[in-house]
Amino acid sequence: MVAPLRFALTILLFLAFPADAAQRTIYLTFDDGPLDGTSNILDVLEAKQVPATLFMVGMHAQASSANKALVKRAKGLPLVTIGNHSYSHAYNHYRHFYSDTEGVVADMLMANAVLGLKPVVHARLPGRDVFRLPSMSKNDNSLGQAQIGREDPDYEFVAASGFYLYGWDHEWVHEDSGKPVQSVDHLVTEIDHLFGYGHFVKPGKLILLMHDEMFRDVFDGKTNLTNLINALKQRNYTFGALPGYDG
Repeated sequence: MVAPLRFALTILLFLAFPADAAQRTIYLTFDDGPLDGTSNILDVLEAKQVPATLFMVGMHAQASSANKALVKRAKGLPLVTIGNHSYSHAYNHYRHFYSDTEGVVADMLMANAVLGLKPVVHARLPGRDVFRLPSMSKNDNSLGQAQIGREDPDYEFVAASGFYLYGWDHEWVHEDSGKPVQSVDHLVTEIDHLFGYGHFVKPGKLILLMHDEMFRDVFDGKTNLTNLINALKQRNYTFGALPGYDG
Protein backbone atom coordinates (compact mmCIF):
# COMPACT_ATOMS: atom_id res chain seq x y z
CA MET A 1 0.00 0.00 0.00
CA VAL A 2 2.96 2.32 0.57
CA ALA A 3 3.98 2.53 -3.10
CA PRO A 4 0.50 3.43 -4.43
CA LEU A 5 0.13 6.04 -1.69
CA ARG A 6 3.50 7.55 -2.57
CA PHE A 7 2.49 7.60 -6.26
CA ALA A 8 -0.78 9.35 -5.44
CA LEU A 9 1.02 11.99 -3.39
CA THR A 10 3.43 12.57 -6.27
CA ILE A 11 0.53 13.15 -8.65
CA LEU A 12 -1.11 15.57 -6.21
CA LEU A 13 2.12 17.52 -5.85
CA PHE A 14 2.52 17.65 -9.62
CA LEU A 15 -0.98 19.03 -10.02
CA ALA A 16 -0.40 21.64 -7.33
CA PHE A 17 3.06 22.59 -8.62
CA PRO A 18 2.98 21.61 -12.29
CA ALA A 19 6.42 22.86 -13.26
CA ASP A 20 9.82 23.39 -11.75
CA ALA A 21 10.19 26.72 -9.91
CA ALA A 22 12.63 27.96 -12.53
CA GLN A 23 9.90 27.50 -15.14
CA ARG A 24 7.21 29.28 -13.12
CA THR A 25 7.90 32.98 -13.29
CA ILE A 26 5.30 35.68 -12.69
CA TYR A 27 5.69 39.27 -13.83
CA LEU A 28 3.60 41.67 -11.76
CA THR A 29 2.38 44.64 -13.79
CA PHE A 30 0.15 47.54 -12.76
CA ASP A 31 -1.58 49.91 -15.17
CA ASP A 32 -2.92 53.49 -15.15
CA GLY A 33 -1.00 55.04 -12.26
CA PRO A 34 -0.11 57.15 -10.56
CA LEU A 35 -3.53 57.02 -8.88
CA ASP A 36 -5.02 56.34 -5.49
CA GLY A 37 -3.68 52.89 -4.76
CA THR A 38 -0.21 53.46 -6.22
CA SER A 39 1.24 54.34 -2.83
CA ASN A 40 -0.06 51.09 -1.35
CA ILE A 41 1.46 49.14 -4.24
CA LEU A 42 4.85 50.74 -3.67
CA ASP A 43 4.64 50.09 0.08
CA VAL A 44 4.03 46.39 -0.51
CA LEU A 45 6.67 46.00 -3.22
CA GLU A 46 9.23 47.66 -0.99
CA ALA A 47 8.27 45.53 2.01
CA LYS A 48 8.17 42.23 0.12
CA GLN A 49 11.17 43.02 -2.12
CA VAL A 50 9.69 41.67 -5.33
CA PRO A 51 10.12 43.18 -8.81
CA ALA A 52 7.21 44.76 -10.66
CA THR A 53 6.45 47.11 -13.53
CA LEU A 54 4.18 50.13 -13.18
CA PHE A 55 2.87 51.22 -16.57
CA MET A 56 2.09 54.87 -15.93
CA VAL A 57 -0.08 57.41 -17.75
CA GLY A 58 1.57 60.76 -18.42
CA MET A 59 -1.61 62.74 -17.86
CA HIS A 60 -2.07 61.15 -14.44
CA ALA A 61 1.54 61.87 -13.53
CA GLN A 62 0.96 65.57 -14.21
CA ALA A 63 -2.35 65.76 -12.36
CA SER A 64 -1.00 66.77 -8.94
CA SER A 65 2.14 67.27 -6.91
CA ALA A 66 1.28 64.10 -5.00
CA ASN A 67 1.24 62.09 -8.23
CA LYS A 68 4.56 63.59 -9.31
CA ALA A 69 5.97 62.51 -5.94
CA LEU A 70 4.69 58.95 -6.54
CA VAL A 71 6.54 58.79 -9.86
CA LYS A 72 9.71 59.99 -8.17
CA ARG A 73 9.31 57.47 -5.36
CA ALA A 74 8.71 54.60 -7.79
CA LYS A 75 11.84 55.54 -9.72
CA GLY A 76 13.83 55.35 -6.51
CA LEU A 77 12.89 51.71 -5.85
CA PRO A 78 15.51 49.44 -7.45
CA LEU A 79 13.08 46.56 -8.11
CA VAL A 80 10.45 48.75 -9.76
CA THR A 81 10.41 49.42 -13.50
CA ILE A 82 8.48 52.44 -14.74
CA GLY A 83 6.74 51.72 -18.03
CA ASN A 84 4.93 53.95 -20.51
CA HIS A 85 1.14 53.49 -20.74
CA SER A 86 0.61 56.51 -23.03
CA TYR A 87 0.00 60.14 -22.18
CA SER A 88 -3.78 60.24 -22.60
CA HIS A 89 -4.81 56.59 -22.21
CA ALA A 90 -6.57 57.24 -25.53
CA TYR A 91 -9.11 59.22 -23.50
CA ASN A 92 -10.71 55.74 -23.34
CA HIS A 93 -11.83 56.04 -26.98
CA TYR A 94 -9.63 53.32 -28.42
CA ARG A 95 -10.82 52.98 -31.99
CA HIS A 96 -10.58 56.72 -32.55
CA PHE A 97 -7.13 56.77 -30.94
CA TYR A 98 -5.78 53.96 -33.12
CA SER A 99 -7.16 55.49 -36.31
CA ASP A 100 -4.30 58.03 -36.24
CA THR A 101 -0.89 56.35 -36.29
CA GLU A 102 1.08 59.58 -36.00
CA GLY A 103 -1.11 60.62 -33.09
CA VAL A 104 -0.49 57.34 -31.28
CA VAL A 105 3.27 57.71 -31.62
CA ALA A 106 3.13 61.37 -30.52
CA ASP A 107 1.04 60.42 -27.48
CA MET A 108 3.54 57.76 -26.41
CA LEU A 109 6.49 60.10 -26.90
CA MET A 110 4.75 62.79 -24.86
CA ALA A 111 4.38 60.32 -22.01
CA ASN A 112 8.11 59.58 -22.23
CA ALA A 113 8.83 63.29 -21.78
CA VAL A 114 6.48 63.61 -18.80
CA LEU A 115 7.71 60.43 -17.10
CA GLY A 116 11.37 61.07 -17.92
CA LEU A 117 11.83 57.81 -19.83
CA LYS A 118 14.45 57.26 -22.50
CA PRO A 119 14.63 54.52 -25.17
CA VAL A 120 14.39 51.62 -25.07
CA VAL A 121 11.18 52.12 -23.10
CA HIS A 122 9.07 49.27 -21.76
CA ALA A 123 5.49 50.12 -22.67
CA ARG A 124 1.92 48.88 -22.82
CA LEU A 125 -0.53 50.41 -25.25
CA PRO A 126 -3.86 51.51 -23.76
CA GLY A 127 -6.59 48.94 -24.19
CA ARG A 128 -4.54 46.55 -26.32
CA ASP A 129 -3.00 43.18 -25.46
CA VAL A 130 -0.15 43.62 -27.94
CA PHE A 131 3.47 42.45 -27.92
CA ARG A 132 6.29 43.88 -30.03
CA LEU A 133 9.60 42.55 -28.72
CA PRO A 134 12.88 41.71 -30.45
CA SER A 135 12.12 37.98 -30.27
CA MET A 136 8.40 37.95 -30.97
CA SER A 137 5.25 39.75 -32.07
CA LYS A 138 1.62 39.20 -31.08
CA ASN A 139 -1.57 41.10 -31.78
CA ASP A 140 -4.65 41.39 -29.57
CA ASN A 141 -6.76 38.30 -30.20
CA SER A 142 -9.81 39.88 -28.58
CA LEU A 143 -10.30 42.49 -31.31
CA GLY A 144 -13.24 41.98 -33.63
CA GLN A 145 -12.89 40.85 -37.21
CA ALA A 146 -13.33 44.41 -38.48
CA GLN A 147 -10.31 45.59 -36.50
CA ILE A 148 -7.90 42.82 -37.40
CA GLY A 149 -4.90 44.25 -39.21
CA ARG A 150 -6.12 47.84 -39.15
CA GLU A 151 -4.03 48.82 -36.13
CA ASP A 152 -0.83 47.00 -37.13
CA PRO A 153 0.82 50.19 -38.44
CA ASP A 154 0.27 51.81 -35.03
CA TYR A 155 2.01 48.97 -33.23
CA GLU A 156 4.87 48.83 -35.71
CA PHE A 157 5.54 52.57 -35.72
CA VAL A 158 5.40 52.76 -31.92
CA ALA A 159 7.84 49.86 -31.62
CA ALA A 160 10.14 51.48 -34.19
CA SER A 161 10.08 54.69 -32.13
CA GLY A 162 11.98 53.08 -29.26
CA PHE A 163 9.42 50.98 -27.39
CA TYR A 164 9.18 47.37 -26.31
CA LEU A 165 5.46 46.61 -26.15
CA TYR A 166 4.01 44.15 -23.64
CA GLY A 167 0.55 42.70 -23.36
CA TRP A 168 -0.43 40.20 -20.67
CA ASP A 169 -1.29 36.54 -20.06
CA HIS A 170 -3.86 36.89 -17.29
CA GLU A 171 -5.74 39.67 -15.52
CA TRP A 172 -6.85 40.28 -11.98
CA VAL A 173 -10.18 41.72 -13.10
CA HIS A 174 -11.88 44.65 -11.42
CA GLU A 175 -15.34 46.18 -11.44
CA ASP A 176 -15.99 49.68 -12.78
CA SER A 177 -15.53 50.95 -9.23
CA GLY A 178 -12.06 49.39 -9.12
CA LYS A 179 -13.07 46.60 -6.73
CA PRO A 180 -11.25 43.32 -7.51
CA VAL A 181 -13.51 40.61 -8.90
CA GLN A 182 -11.54 37.49 -7.94
CA SER A 183 -10.52 36.84 -4.37
CA VAL A 184 -6.80 36.27 -3.82
CA ASP A 185 -7.42 32.53 -3.38
CA HIS A 186 -9.45 32.38 -6.59
CA LEU A 187 -6.78 34.26 -8.52
CA VAL A 188 -4.01 31.96 -7.26
CA THR A 189 -6.09 28.94 -8.30
CA GLU A 190 -6.49 30.44 -11.77
CA ILE A 191 -2.74 30.98 -11.99
CA ASP A 192 -2.10 27.37 -10.92
CA HIS A 193 -4.42 26.13 -13.66
CA LEU A 194 -2.78 28.33 -16.27
CA PHE A 195 0.65 26.95 -15.44
CA GLY A 196 -0.84 23.47 -15.62
CA TYR A 197 -1.90 24.11 -19.21
CA GLY A 198 1.17 26.18 -20.05
CA HIS A 199 -0.40 28.42 -22.70
CA PHE A 200 1.64 31.61 -22.39
CA VAL A 201 3.17 34.03 -24.86
CA LYS A 202 6.53 32.79 -23.56
CA PRO A 203 6.76 29.32 -21.97
CA GLY A 204 6.78 29.34 -18.17
CA LYS A 205 6.35 33.12 -17.97
CA LEU A 206 3.06 34.69 -16.90
CA ILE A 207 2.51 38.44 -17.15
CA LEU A 208 -0.20 39.39 -14.67
CA LEU A 209 -2.18 42.55 -15.42
CA MET A 210 -3.55 44.61 -12.54
CA HIS A 211 -4.66 48.23 -12.14
CA ASP A 212 -3.54 50.70 -9.51
CA GLU A 213 -7.10 51.67 -8.55
CA MET A 214 -7.71 48.13 -7.26
CA PHE A 215 -5.31 48.70 -4.38
CA ARG A 216 -7.01 51.61 -2.66
CA ASP A 217 -7.63 51.40 1.07
CA VAL A 218 -11.38 51.04 0.50
CA PHE A 219 -10.67 47.65 -1.14
CA ASP A 220 -8.06 46.58 1.45
CA GLY A 221 -5.55 46.99 -1.35
CA LYS A 222 -2.39 46.67 0.69
CA THR A 223 -3.60 43.51 2.39
CA ASN A 224 -4.77 41.92 -0.87
CA LEU A 225 -1.49 42.53 -2.66
CA THR A 226 0.53 41.31 0.31
CA ASN A 227 -1.59 38.15 0.50
CA LEU A 228 -1.21 37.53 -3.22
CA ILE A 229 2.58 37.79 -3.09
CA ASN A 230 2.75 35.59 0.01
CA ALA A 231 0.51 32.95 -1.56
CA LEU A 232 2.54 32.83 -4.76
CA LYS A 233 5.80 32.59 -2.82
CA GLN A 234 4.38 29.73 -0.75
CA ARG A 235 3.61 27.89 -3.98
CA ASN A 236 7.20 28.34 -5.18
CA TYR A 237 6.54 30.84 -7.93
CA THR A 238 9.35 33.24 -8.69
CA PHE A 239 8.91 36.90 -9.58
CA GLY A 240 10.59 38.30 -12.67
CA ALA A 241 11.59 41.80 -13.69
CA LEU A 242 10.00 42.65 -17.03
CA PRO A 243 13.23 43.96 -18.61
CA GLY A 244 14.46 40.35 -18.48
CA TYR A 245 11.28 38.85 -19.92
CA ASP A 246 12.54 38.68 -23.50
CA GLY A 247 15.86 37.15 -22.55
